[in-house]
Amino acid sequence: MSEGVVSLHIDGAVARVLFDRPSARNAMTWAMYQQLGAICERLGNEADVRVVCLRGAGGEAFVAGTDIEQFKSFEDDQAGVDYEWRIDAGVARLEALPVPTVAVIEGWAVGGGLAIATACDIRIATPCARLGVPIARTLGNCLSAANLARLVAAFGRPRVQRMLIGAEILTAEEALACGYLAQVVVAGEVDAAATALCERLASLAPITQAVTKEALRRLLQQNLPDVHDLILRTYGSEDFREGVKAFTERRSPVWKGR
Repeated sequence: MSEGVVSLHIDGAVARVLFDRPSARNAMTWAMYQQLGAICERLGNEADVRVVCLRGAGGEAFVAGTDIEQFKSFEDDQAGVDYEWRIDAGVARLEALPVPTVAVIEGWAVGGGLAIATACDIRIATPCARLGVPIARTLGNCLSAANLARLVAAFGRPRVQRMLIGAEILTAEEALACGYLAQVVVAGEVDAAATALCERLASLAPITQAVTKEALRRLLQQNLPDVHDLILRTYGSEDFREGVKAFTERRSPVWKGR
């Protein structure tokens, strides 16, 4: 399995983060999550950076979730809790950056990829963008309370219910209509649109941006429920083990509800 890489390039006031594993639609490995965390730590101390732009390599996906092959190593339900904590910590570091963050979505942004995009402040996409968390169909796992809260705040509860309970994938047009996307542009114009957006954001009052971001983050995080028991139940289930096995064997899972 190719480990992939998350790279950082700083050009003046704009930092560009690239998820680079196009052979797997930029599905995240543990190493890539670690690299993203290290990049966020660095960007928090880069005084000259005024905006961060995140994008997937290859044009077919932003990030197509976490590489499911890695779940085969899970030995018990605690491994699932540890995984959700790891994802939460990484997404929280991105969300806490004091400068505006922009996600440029081409193709798939699902699972962990949707969590990363949702932690960004502004999102633009091409018409082929597809967004969702189809784990009720694919893997049989669950999300943390923090990631659920982010999705509900960004999409609204009914759409999140459709994405999670119904395993629906939303189109770019629907994501634009509900405000999740700020703009949908054709593939040939997305580079220019992203550049123009980053330049505009970099020209605005940085303290206002920073304190507004932090206030919104605190609002989102206040009074989150403890769902530790729910995560343990999910990752300790036969269904989760069946979901991983079926996915890696390229067949449909047989759910048993236990």
